[in-house]
Order: sequence, then C-alpha cells, then structure tokens
Amino acid sequence: MHFSTPFIAACLGLGASAAPSITRDLGIDSLPSNSHEVRGLINKILYKSRGPFDFTSTYEIVAEPKQVVNPQNEFTGGLEGALGYFNFGLNSHEDVICYNITLVNFRGDYQSMAKTSTHIHEGAPGKTGPPRIAFPNPEPWGGEGSNIRRSIGCLKGPFETGITANGADTGAGFTIAKLEANPSAFNADTHSSLAVPGAVRGQFGSSKC
Repeated sequence: MHFSTPFIAACLGLGASAAPSITRDLGIDSLPSNSHEVRGLINKILYKSRGPFDFTSTYEIVAEPKQVVNPQNEFTGGLEGALGYFNFGLNSHEDVICYNITLVNFRGDYQSMAKTSTHIHEGAPGKTGPPRIAFPNPEPWGGEGSNIRRSIGCLKGPFETGITANGADTGAGFTIAKLEANPSAFNADTHSSLAVPGAVRGQFGSSKC
C-alpha cells in the first residue's frame, strides 16, 4: 500500500468532518483529533505497509558544535561551521534502530577510540558519557565539491562500540528500549581529528511519533 505526499499532507490538515470520507477505504473508523496523533497513525500505516519498517518512535536531531563537551564536561566549541542532522526510527520490540545521518561542512578525518566515529552516547545535556551505539561514518555524497556526507541504514542489537569499560564493551546490554524509555539522557555525535571530543553533538528530545 502506498500513500502519496499530498494524501499525507491532506490528512494532517483534516478536520473531524472530513475524516470518514478519507478513512473509509483504509478500514479506519476515524482519524485522531490532533495532528500529532494523526502523524503517528499515518507513520504506522506507511511503515507497516512496507514490511520491516514498523517504528515505535522516531527522532529528528540537529547536532551543533556548541553542544560538544570534553571528558571534563567543558564545552569545546566543536568543529566551527559544521552541522549534523540525525534522523532515527526506533523499534524497541525488535531492538532495531534505523538511521539517516547527514553531515554538512565536516572537515578533517574521522577520529575516535571506538570502532567508528559516529555514535549515540549516554549523556545528559552538557555531560559526557559512554557510546552505546556506533554507526557507519557518513561518506561523501553529492559529487565533487560537495560538503555533504551521509550514512543510511539499520542496526539490530546486540550493539558493540569497540570501547571497553569495566571489562565490557560499552554497547553490551544496551537496548533500544532503554533509549526509548529516557531519550533526553542520550545524544548523537560525530568526532573529527580537528575536534576529537566531537565535531557536532545533538540531544535526543521528544519523539516525533
């Protein structure tokens, strides 16, 4: 089943009186009364209909240099001029996280003690913390002269970061359910040789669905 962008946009702006005519063919009795709930419903319809992409929550994070801290919890300023856009779809039932990560104006080489330099860390705003998930580093995208890098895919637990603490990998025992239970305690970042504590960092906030 496929729904067009105009259909989705129309649903998000629907009033209650229009709901029956739109939902009749979908087997849905009525649309929820607010746009946030409608968005969640449409997300479930879209991703269930496409097979494995059934998200229990989604997040959109803007990662900035000004949010980066070092191990002493001091703000470093990150990599000036860089930005990161981390879009995540979570399925806590299957312990799966899908990611669409875009870096803009990243410079230097990737550098981290972990197996990659792009992570989800456990750490509240302004606080450092261990990586829990390591993602493939974004690669150049858009052809010669582009300042954009991207990494897209999905990972399924158990997770491994390549960093050991207290005799175990910092990803050991971590689950998507833990992230979903307290998202504000986690952040996403990328590390550069020109900004080893982090080029950009962004905190998880409220789920989009």
